[in-house]
Amino acid sequence: MWKWLHQLGKPDRLYHLCGRFVPWLGLAGALMLILGWVWGFGFAPADYQQGNSYRVMYIHVPAAMWSMGIYSAMAVAAFTALVWQMKMANLVVAAMAPVGAVFTFIALVTGAAWGKPMWGTWWIWDARLTSELVLLFLYLGVIALYNAFEDRRLAGRAAGILVLVGIVNIPIIHYSVQWWNTLHQGSTNMQQTIDPSMRYPLRWAIAGYLFFFMTLTLMRLRNLILIQESHRPWVRALFSRRSRS
Repeated sequence: MWKWLHQLGKPDRLYHLCGRFVPWLGLAGALMLILGWVWGFGFAPADYQQGNSYRVMYIHVPAAMWSMGIYSAMAVAAFTALVWQMKMANLVVAAMAPVGAVFTFIALVTGAAWGKPMWGTWWIWDARLTSELVLLFLYLGVIALYNAFEDRRLAGRAAGILVLVGIVNIPIIHYSVQWWNTLHQGSTNMQQTIDPSMRYPLRWAIAGYLFFFMTLTLMRLRNLILIQESHRPWVRALFSRRSRS
């Protein structure tokens, strides 16, 4: 395992490995999202209480789930960078952060759109909504902190520390509906309690978001590697080959 991780720590190998996975992950994510959304928006039945307004969950629920999942993955990468001094792990954190911020923003906007007909208001300082908003600020803080330093190693360490400090917000988001009596619905184990005709397209959408996240992260990681390693011979050779072709 350590030998495999050591190989991933080499920028040139990681760059080429990411390039191999990007097309397949992107294709898989697109197919899953198309299947989930066409099934969910076009063929799933209307809810007996919410009517058709519940269909926003096919956008909202995967975004909300992976907004927390991405941050947790960032925390693992940040811990790896701080403990084992793997500089590529810092780049992974930087690559994930904008994707996580977009997912969190989507979750907040679609949650507001879903909340208006259900709750009668676009926004309230509910525990779940507020903690999700804090998550967005954490993502933006990580992005800003990483770009605030000229020294990439110092920037990665500062951003990683913020990620690890902010991880305390993840269980707060998850358990907020149990710890506080809030407007947001309680934990309903949605993937098990809703009708299969609604559940299966949701699962496809969740998987599609995951593959879409991995695709975007690997694409950003490749760009960050090129920027950081621009002075290396292998990068110059790569650009020279592309210019000739």
